[in-house]
Amino acid sequence: MSDAEALFAVLRQSADADAVAAIEQLVGAGTDRALNRINVIDFAAENRLSEESAIGAFLHAARLGIFDLSWNVLCPGCSGVLDANTTLKSMNHEEYSCALCAAGYVPTLDEMVEVTFTVNPRTRRIAAHTPNELPIWDYYTQIFWSSGIDLPDESTLDRLIQYITLDFVELPAGEKAILSLTLPEAFLIVFDPVTHAAQFIDVKGEPTRERQSLSLIFNKVRAPTGSMVLRPGPLRLSLENRSDVRVLPAVWIAGDQLHMIFGRRKPFMTAKRLLTNQVFRDIYHADTLNVDQRLKITSLTFVFTDLKGSTELYERDRRSRCLRPRQGAFPCPPGDRGRRGGRGGEDDRRRGHGHFPDARSSAQGGTTDARGDARSQG
Repeated sequence: MSDAEALFAVLRQSADADAVAAIEQLVGAGTDRALNRINVIDFAAENRLSEESAIGAFLHAARLGIFDLSWNVLCPGCSGVLDANTTLKSMNHEEYSCALCAAGYVPTLDEMVEVTFTVNPRTRRIAAHTPNELPIWDYYTQIFWSSGIDLPDESTLDRLIQYITLDFVELPAGEKAILSLTLPEAFLIVFDPVTHAAQFIDVKGEPTRERQSLSLIFNKVRAPTGSMVLRPGPLRLSLENRSDVRVLPAVWIAGDQLHMIFGRRKPFMTAKRLLTNQVFRDIYHADTLNVDQRLKITSLTFVFTDLKGSTELYERDRRSRCLRPRQGAFPCPPGDRGRRGGRGGEDDRRRGHGHFPDARSSAQGGTTDARGDARSQG
């Protein structure tokens, strides 16, 4: 029995059988791309599983080392991954900036942080385990874009990419390159998905035959997105890679076709969804966030449940208070006053109580009673 088979045998003892079978089939026969940054919500729908059973199975698989769990900060504009983390504790920036969208965002757990699963190299090696060797467009689909982007089918995506791309280059660390382009009258973007660097070029005005020049340097410093105006005509674009990894700059036409690629979304597993999952809480307990870590959440539902016997205890205590010579904050219900043979509202008014037709009014009258007792003692 191989190591993977032994791990799946253990997984079957702690997770839903149908979910484990679907995961085992995916690991054995799925494509490399399908095993990278798995969208569990998608996976559940495709395999007709409940989302909770699929999430639980992947969490147990990650605990066993079959998959690696990743917390990714997303750009809500382009759905690009701005930061990838192995733990939620390592998310320590108050704001994340997207050069492609020229915008900054405060991360929220229920909108901007996705949780994905990638097969562990010991389980199966895939191309995404060495991202610096991926072709440029595979890098975009497997590393740059999140699991929440709804990309067109492969043939449509290829057609759209060919339409919007004027040129691109794979530039190794420390290398330089020169691209010679003829600029159309359009809004262009020079973008590198590795360093997240961008340059906006607004091409307008009278066409020119004179060669224009532009130099760009790529490094690990995320500078604000630059913008400049050029005229339609020839351009000499000088590129220099000062980072320690390969970069993949491309020149895009920012038109409707680009938005057709970036604009569609689909559901994904958010950090909020995972943090409220019972299996996750059972496995990781409270060791997920640092005490002083500040992360925002835009919506949260609190569910209050009745502890066993607490309602009866409250009623017994409330009735015992009604029989005391002087009442406290909880006034005696009208029904109890009648059974005690009192004169009802008149006696109550003398004690500082009013006549309360229902429980809501009784709760409000408790404050009045407390004030009335305070005045009489004064």
